[in-house]
Amino acid sequence: MGCRGVHFALTAEQAERLLAAGDDRAVLAEVAGIEEAWDTDHLAETDKAWDAIHRCLADGTLSYDGGDHPLSHAVLGGLPLYDGDDHVVVLTTPQEVADVAAALAGIDESRLRERFFALDPEDYDGARDEEDFGYTRYWFGELRAFFARAAADGRGAVFTVSQ
Repeated sequence: MGCRGVHFALTAEQAERLLAAGDDRAVLAEVAGIEEAWDTDHLAETDKAWDAIHRCLADGTLSYDGGDHPLSHAVLGGLPLYDGDDHVVVLTTPQEVADVAAALAGIDESRLRERFFALDPEDYDGARDEEDFGYTRYWFGELRAFFARAAADGRGAVFTVSQ
């Protein structure tokens, strides 16, 4: 999965509409509306680093259910809302967002570095070098700040990737 990831902090109404969407098409329509608004105060781009970030915070794999809560819920560990193969749409509740924000605050650069360089080179497609780590570290910082803001606002979040 090499496409660009974005997290959006959701209002309660946006979350309700996403949960009520009856099929993949309806989910994508709701996501399109959220993306179209592009509320920069309530989003965080993670570019292509979302893959490495998820692996570092979960169990090293790119799966929805790997790793321990709450860190595993920072990217792929919430509720998957899309069944197809061409998008990823994962919802986290306001409580999960608060839990993730608290856990991310405890991840410093040395801990992120340790997890990053422990990734299996046979499974992770990135370079796993200092440049790749710097790229991942930058986007991780953006994501950590996003979760802190979303938690302070009592919002849930949706993570999206189109492939």
